[in-house]
Amino acid sequence: MIKKIFFTLFLLLTLPVNSYSAGSADSGVVKTNYEKAVAHIKQAKKYEKKNKIKKSNKKYEKALKLLIKSNKEKPNNADTLNYLGFTTRKLGDYKNGEKFYLEGLAIEQDHIGINEYLGELYVITNRIDLAKERLKILKNCNCEEYDQLREIIQGTKKSKY
Repeated sequence: MIKKIFFTLFLLLTLPVNSYSAGSADSGVVKTNYEKAVAHIKQAKKYEKKNKIKKSNKKYEKALKLLIKSNKEKPNNADTLNYLGFTTRKLGDYKNGEKFYLEGLAIEQDHIGINEYLGELYVITNRIDLAKERLKILKNCNCEEYDQLREIIQGTKKSKY
């Protein structure tokens, strides 16, 4: 019995303390360029809500650089292309934003995020008929993206993204 106790104590004392702790700040996990970009986008949206546009744009620019790297490392990922479209659109480059969205839809035609954001781009660029096509695709998704795009098309809500 005493041997078991000493053995258990020995194991507990020799195992790394924070090796897999769920809430530790430094979990040792290396984030991908995509994950880093998403973090920058989330921060950019917060700055945007506070009307801190310069700070927001800097975050979008950092995200864009990371997404370009991510797309080179793992091409043809609809989620990456969605955020490439999103960041370029947020930075005012509607032409490339649309290009990235369409590339993403070629991979995953029912991608909810791309369809919503592309619809928003169409509203911004005054192509309401095309925005309504995106809305039709989202109609049966039972998702908030449908409601958001519908409100933007109707003019009852400004695009927050």
